[in-house]
Amino acid sequence: MAYIVKPLVTEKMTGITESENKFGFVVRPEANKLQIKAEIEATYGVTVVGISTMNYAGKNKSRYTKAGLLRGKTNAFKKAIVTLKEGETIDFYSNI
Repeated sequence: MAYIVKPLVTEKMTGITESENKFGFVVRPEANKLQIKAEIEATYGVTVVGISTMNYAGKNKSRYTKAGLLRGKTNAFKKAIVTLKEGETIDFYSNI
């Protein structure tokens, strides 16, 4: 299993969570919506109403340094936005 890589805790995602009861996760690229839903419901004990997924391609990056031009690429990833049942929430900070 283990399709969830990590939760998305950004300023934009926090705003969406507070207004629309949606939570973001970075998931493995081969995971489908049914697998993501089952894992989130089992892990956090909530009811999932809907899921939107997005695939992000890796981007080419380059920078100039003393040693010359360095080139690289960022990793590709898949993001899932999960809508929960009204009144339910996920607390990412309970273990801190």
